[in-house]
Amino acid sequence: MPPTAVDRSRSGSHPARTAIVLMLGWVALLWVLEALDAATGALDTYGLSPRDFGELRDVLPMSFLHHGFDHVASNTVPLLILGFLAALSGIRRFAAVVLTIMLVGGLGVWLTAPDHSNTAGASVVVFGLLGYLLVRGFVDRNAVDVVIGLLVAAVYGSLLWGVLPTNTAVSWQGHLFGLIGGVLAAYLFRRRSPLISAPAGRRLTP
Repeated sequence: MPPTAVDRSRSGSHPARTAIVLMLGWVALLWVLEALDAATGALDTYGLSPRDFGELRDVLPMSFLHHGFDHVASNTVPLLILGFLAALSGIRRFAAVVLTIMLVGGLGVWLTAPDHSNTAGASVVVFGLLGYLLVRGFVDRNAVDVVIGLLVAAVYGSLLWGVLPTNTAVSWQGHLFGLIGGVLAAYLFRRRSPLISAPAGRRLTP
């Protein structure tokens, strides 16, 4: 559903501008947090360790932290692009989608990650947004979003191999459950285009 003039006036800017400012700010925050962690080592404790009830508080923070600058660099571009595309449909919807992804992805990691592991990284959100964008157009019955999903599949579809347990150094659990969270969010926050029906006493012809 396109934003109305009232929505634009409330946001104070065009949806595309709002989306890019939001994502640039998010990515900048990730780099600042990693720089702070590199300088102090104080943030690693907010990574998620599995099956410890005290660690449930880290289900959300884990998606903002990384294990080194190479790690945050690998997530920066896909998060920026996929987040921008998802945020174009409205910031409130985007926030609900991201929160769902973080919760499903984080809880999935908490339940299934190896013992004594510490999982962190925005790749949970990256895979969630990938799943969300791939199915959103079909769920909403929106032709434009279907095309966007197909383009995303062409560019980033190879990331889906990351949900397989082929590399023990990578949290495939976070990728898998993030993806599941994104698909779930597409259904939970769907906006289906209304079907057009003929007025009483008239018939639609092809």
